[in-house]
Amino acid sequence: MSKQRQLFGTDGIRGVAGEFPLSQAGVYAIGQALGRDLASRDLAAGGSAPRAVIGQDTRESSAWIADRLTQGLASQGVVVESAGVITTPGVAYLARTRDFAAGVVVSASHNPWTDNGIKIFSGDGYKLPDAHELAIEEDIFAMLSAETPAVRNATGSSLPGNPELRRAYIDWLAQSVQTNLRGLRLLVDCANGAAAMEAPELFQACGIHATFLCAAPDGRNINHDCGALHPANLARAVAAQPGKFALGVTFDGDADRALFSDAEGRVVNGDGVLLLAARDMKSRGVLAHDMVVATTMSNMGLEVALREAGIQMLRANVGDRYVLEEMRRTGATLGGEQSGHILFRDHDATTGDGLLTALRVMEVMARTGRSLADLVSGLKVFPQTIQNVRVREKTPLHQVAEIEKSILAAERELEGNGRVVVRYSGTEALARVMIEAQSEEKMTRLAASIAGAIREKLGA
Repeated sequence: MSKQRQLFGTDGIRGVAGEFPLSQAGVYAIGQALGRDLASRDLAAGGSAPRAVIGQDTRESSAWIADRLTQGLASQGVVVESAGVITTPGVAYLARTRDFAAGVVVSASHNPWTDNGIKIFSGDGYKLPDAHELAIEEDIFAMLSAETPAVRNATGSSLPGNPELRRAYIDWLAQSVQTNLRGLRLLVDCANGAAAMEAPELFQACGIHATFLCAAPDGRNINHDCGALHPANLARAVAAQPGKFALGVTFDGDADRALFSDAEGRVVNGDGVLLLAARDMKSRGVLAHDMVVATTMSNMGLEVALREAGIQMLRANVGDRYVLEEMRRTGATLGGEQSGHILFRDHDATTGDGLLTALRVMEVMARTGRSLADLVSGLKVFPQTIQNVRVREKTPLHQVAEIEKSILAAERELEGNGRVVVRYSGTEALARVMIEAQSEEKMTRLAASIAGAIREKLGA
């Protein structure tokens, strides 16, 4: 049996800031282990000292974590440049275009401000493979068990970072736009996160008339009743001003995903974005193999709508890294998640990018002259619910007889006219129960049955 990662989840290392593994000692060891990995690879290649770029979101813990990581990296001879507050895809872009050996992001994405995380990209802009993360993780534990020199407490001196790095990313996004977006009016929720640093400059450069909400981060208000976790709030704000906005867009804390509202105040999630983008790319002959990669969480309605448009849908495991792996394996140019992580390989994107996704949606609207509501028409959504159950441990679900029995009973009752997906979150101590069914009553009842079994046997 292959070893399982203990620190890395589906999106890097994540936890409560100040507690292991994001304690002062833990973060320093992470920096050391990554630095040793980079130095050994650079030495094998016969190069000079490796360089890494680091960026962060707006949490009050992000600056000291970035500083402690920098100290750990520097202890192994890595030269670190800070981009300050920048989106996760911004760091991935810089890693692959500025000859960095790695890009490091300090962010817990959509989690509360008390959490934080560390995401690592290789020099080509891709997240590290599981096996590579496992090797670094083993070195982290080795570092922690060894006697290491005392280092001063990090205080947050990495801010504000090099503004030229952030500007290079904004310029790349602006130059990617091939359609006139001038005059388009939209409402933007920045989640009090990293997008607050880049979205205003980007949209102004594109001639877009944007009004901003939740764009005043204070270190503790990231994702708080705003952003992609609460898209209905943006939708209500759009609906409250009829005729003023063509659409609304909302990001999560590190802006690697985006959700939308149409002009009437209806939420459009990642499934809707995949549908409109796939139809548009197919019409222009740039949808490779007439194929889209989604995940197990995408609604059956998306699969049906794509099939009607002559487009095949493949499903990958949850996590934009796994979507990307399947895209690279099959040669697909479009993929993404219902949660709003969308990957456009025709733009050389190596991770989900909320700002790029927003631009692409607006380009389709401008090019076709159609509203967002019209562009997602034909998506008949099967009733779907997702219930989250906090768990004390992530025991394999098939090993718990009562849970396995409830899942099999639900699958038998649906008889192929719905779906059951039960999995653990890769970033939190949660079990997620997703049910799709043709009726609300059946969907709710089956989800409650499975969630109840998990709560009884594994609940925190």
